[in-house]
Amino acid sequence: MGIDPLGLAYPLNEFYRRNGHSLPPLEEIDPARIPQPYKKLLVHQHDMTSTLENFHGGRIRLEIVGRDRQGADYFREVALLVEQNKKPVEFGAIKIKLDLFPEPAQAAILEEHWPLGRILKESKIQFSSQPRGFLRIASDKLINQVLHLTGAHRLFGRRNTLWNRAGQALAEIVEILPPA
Repeated sequence: MGIDPLGLAYPLNEFYRRNGHSLPPLEEIDPARIPQPYKKLLVHQHDMTSTLENFHGGRIRLEIVGRDRQGADYFREVALLVEQNKKPVEFGAIKIKLDLFPEPAQAAILEEHWPLGRILKESKIQFSSQPRGFLRIASDKLINQVLHLTGAHRLFGRRNTLWNRAGQALAEIVEILPPA
């Protein structure tokens, strides 16, 4: 293992910091210790959008929780929802390098309707997904609200980077799943 806890939570930790809140307790976890079905959903080198769509049997839409833009860096905190029933299937935070995308893809990203994985696929942008670490995190008020949970939960997630063919980081992502 080797990512410090704040690096493991980037860019989610930035949203918490900007809002004057502390991150809930989290720890890096060996992927071999992640129980199913979380392991199947997290421990792979695919984008999360298509993985969740296959698992839940429906298209995934985006719901914005928070956003920020610093030049070409576009940050958003989101819920991913199954389109048909509005069921939340992920809470996440992402930093997207807009200047690495063609104009139509940038426009689609800024429209805030679809997850990045769908935009990459529809724009035929070749990329690779490389998880940098896996985490177990305690749910807090915000996470519970976004994922429609009550009470205390230990949730699983991952810190992922999407790379273009030139070896540039298109996006840095934290992806947290609700209880199975």
